[in-house]
Amino acid sequence: MMDITRNQYFFLGVLFLFLGFEFLAIESITRTPEFTQFLADRTGHPMAAVSATTQTLLQTDKPPVQKNWRPPDFLGWAFVSLGSVLVLHSWAMKKPGS
Repeated sequence: MMDITRNQYFFLGVLFLFLGFEFLAIESITRTPEFTQFLADRTGHPMAAVSATTQTLLQTDKPPVQKNWRPPDFLGWAFVSLGSVLVLHSWAMKKPGS
């Protein structure tokens, strides 16, 4: 089993920091009808069958459903705090090759 090095901790910390700041900056995410249909098909959601029937009745190939997702407020702060801890932990570790 491979040990996680200082550089990997630092990379994960920076990644989580950017992800946290991104979640803090956005208010909601609107998924396209195609992506919503893709997720419904892959997860076996009942909306997939309803959407396929609706497409047949409306004579269209574009799914009519769009979904909005609003990330919870704590999610951004959780990623920022986790990223900060990982970056600080990476600074406290020994350098590679020492």
